[in-house]
Amino acid sequence: MNSGAAVTIGPAFWVVLALLCAAAAALAALSGLRMSRGVVTASVRAIVQLTATSLAGRRAMEDLRVRRGEFEALLALGFPDPDAVRELCRPYAGQALHPALDQTRTVGLVTLPGAFVGVLLGGGSPVQAGAAQLLVLIGLLAAETIAIVVVLELIARGVINRPAVA
Repeated sequence: MNSGAAVTIGPAFWVVLALLCAAAAALAALSGLRMSRGVVTASVRAIVQLTATSLAGRRAMEDLRVRRGEFEALLALGFPDPDAVRELCRPYAGQALHPALDQTRTVGLVTLPGAFVGVLLGGGSPVQAGAAQLLVLIGLLAAETIAIVVVLELIARGVINRPAVA
């Protein structure tokens, strides 16, 4: 083994790290509620697919490619490279949350919320079911928001490769 060899970390590692940061926030909330209120048991297991992360990343990459002139103008005005990326991509970061916000808005109106029905069928009270559903919705929104911020920051710092500016 060569102890002096540098370890190269690819962009996939940083994307996974962004997802883990988001999941850690949701797990911290779950752990806190489990300990304080007994809302969530220790046996709850879930995998959350964060659509917002891929939407934010794809939109940021597309903006940097299509709006190259604006990016160069920001650099010419004296913005450091990461700040120029943040300034260019910031207005559209919130749009990545639209699917999650739409889902949250329609829970109980259009769809049958799984956590709510599951708690009711498991013998819980309507208040416990409502608390469980609220926990799921807020956890998803918080995790997706954190994931968007982390992914855009990784793109701004150049950790996740962005389109080359010629």
